[in-house]
Amino acid sequence: MHKKYFDGVKFGMLLQLAIGPMCLMVFNTAKNVSFIGAMSLVLAIALVDAFYIILAGLGVSKLLDNKKTKTIFKIIGSLVLIVFGVNIILNVFSINIIPGLNLKPSSTNIFIQGLVLTLSNPITIVFWGSVLTTKIIDDKLKKKELVVFSLGLVSATLFFLTFIALLGTVLSGFIPEKISSVLNLIVGLLIMFFGTKMILKKEKTNDIKNL
Repeated sequence: MHKKYFDGVKFGMLLQLAIGPMCLMVFNTAKNVSFIGAMSLVLAIALVDAFYIILAGLGVSKLLDNKKTKTIFKIIGSLVLIVFGVNIILNVFSINIIPGLNLKPSSTNIFIQGLVLTLSNPITIVFWGSVLTTKIIDDKLKKKELVVFSLGLVSATLFFLTFIALLGTVLSGFIPEKISSVLNLIVGLLIMFFGTKMILKKEKTNDIKNL
């Protein structure tokens, strides 16, 4: 059974290599706030991943097969990402358009921010649904094996993003303030890009996980 767990970890690590906006958010939080702050964000991401994997396992992903429903969720998710990206850029100039949800050292709502951002892409359920369906068919997984495999997937999220948080924390001491501001601008622009890309992306059979 432990083999299925490590299979999940290995498979999950491959998925994590497709760096998305939440990976950038973790790095930015570690650099601007602290390792502990970044880890609260990592925990939020892992919890939402686990939640979506459970929903996908229960077959909820089928509800999003409807084109209209999927489009509505894509628009909402895209707008959330774009607004957060704009907020990060404006924070560089000490302007905040989302009170209480910023990456300043005084922020106490990083965990909530992580939940909001990760939940902003419910199309992820479709992604996990396709992943689990493929593994069930290819590896003929039983229910217990599927649960263990899914735990491996969530663990991969924790392991990978913890490494990103450590990297951001270590580099924070070597990055001058001006360079840090430039990096914040880049992160904000990239998150806006992911949001725009998601809203403009044409429908395909399988959605690529961006969060």
